[in-house]
Amino acid sequence: MLYIYNTETREKKPFTPIEPGKVRMYVCGMTVYDYCHLGHARVMVVFDVVYRYLKHLGFDVTYVRNITDIDDKIIKRAAENGETIQALTQRFIDAMHEDADALGCLRPDHEPRATGAIPEMLAMIATLIEKGFAYVASNGDVYYDVSKFEGYGRLSGKNPEDLRAGSRVEIGEAKMDPLDFVLWKSAKPGEPSWASPWGPGRPGWHIECSAMSTTCLGHSFDIHGGGMDLQFPHHENEIAQSEAATGCHYVNYWMHNGFVRINEEKMSKSLNNFFTVREVMKDFRPEEIRFFILNSHYRSPLNYGDVQLQSARAALMRLYTALRDAGEVDAGDVMPDYVARFDAAMNDDFNTPEAMAVLFDLAGEVHKRSGEGRALAARTLKSLGGIIGLLQAAPEAWLRGEESEGGLSDGEIEAKIRLRLEARSARDFSLSDAIRDELAGQGIVLEDGPGGTRWRREA
Repeated sequence: MLYIYNTETREKKPFTPIEPGKVRMYVCGMTVYDYCHLGHARVMVVFDVVYRYLKHLGFDVTYVRNITDIDDKIIKRAAENGETIQALTQRFIDAMHEDADALGCLRPDHEPRATGAIPEMLAMIATLIEKGFAYVASNGDVYYDVSKFEGYGRLSGKNPEDLRAGSRVEIGEAKMDPLDFVLWKSAKPGEPSWASPWGPGRPGWHIECSAMSTTCLGHSFDIHGGGMDLQFPHHENEIAQSEAATGCHYVNYWMHNGFVRINEEKMSKSLNNFFTVREVMKDFRPEEIRFFILNSHYRSPLNYGDVQLQSARAALMRLYTALRDAGEVDAGDVMPDYVARFDAAMNDDFNTPEAMAVLFDLAGEVHKRSGEGRALAARTLKSLGGIIGLLQAAPEAWLRGEESEGGLSDGEIEAKIRLRLEARSARDFSLSDAIRDELAGQGIVLEDGPGGTRWRREA
């Protein structure tokens, strides 16, 4: 039985989908005005694992992750760059896909864009006005009336009265209550706009996800995910909008991943303390980044640093070394006791650190066993790693790594190894040792064994 921690109820609950055998999942995606940073990478990898594991359990999963391709930051960045909004957003959508693919993330089943869902947003806003949950303000904006929704704050645990005490209406806003939030923004000169019953304008951020999620998945669905920073106000407002508009319970399981932190601060573009995925991939391979992310439970803070990524590199090296030492790994039987341990960890709210501990125990089994026993352990290791998107590269190729700029090529390394073997055959151990030392200085580790000399790049 799979248990999922539900942010709304603050407890782990047995997972029971609305429709037997099927899971409908929505995850808040990127606002595409810049490259993805490691905080975005964590969202992508965490919910990729959720998606993969639910499919592994046999569920028919519909995974929706939206793209916000219109908002204030996008408009500002396009103006700064002197390019169209469409050119800016498409460039960063392409970059996002490249980063996600590199990290081993499967593509969502649906990836709706905000600008493609304007009619659905207009329909939802009209329904909210008709039901008395929204109003047209004097400045032409449309606001949601928070006071009309009973239970506002239930997801985040915030009390509306406490929120009001610390809030104020900003200059230019015409809302009746400081907690009211904008559904439709009236057009400003030079900004993109769409026609609406309340005049030209563009959608507020919160209404986008309510419209796209319910359009793709229905009025009620199983899982809604995103970063912890979205609990309030974004997800709180999604609940208020969606349930008021549809009259249905919106989401059964709310999942939120923890922050990526640098020097005890949340990594974010607003704090200018972020590292893009592309920057980190200059020094670390994508699978090392994926391993680093999964080595912490998804709800825990993730502390970023070169030390942690170096540890991920060394750990993956150990696992791939076990697979390489086992030789060819074919499909076949696996070790049921290790599968049971792995499943028990993943069934406990997707506990990837515990699941990965099983992989290391299997690596130990590979080195302890021989013959079919070794092959069985390696097969189980590769199979379980694949469930969370790890260990699917050819071990020898992975261990040899990527050629660095200015470093030795694979061919040059192989040539030097042949020279060393010739020197050893001629009992010229001085030359043999010199070649080993030269390769070691280039970060190349040689491993002599009964089958000859193998090499890998140093972790």
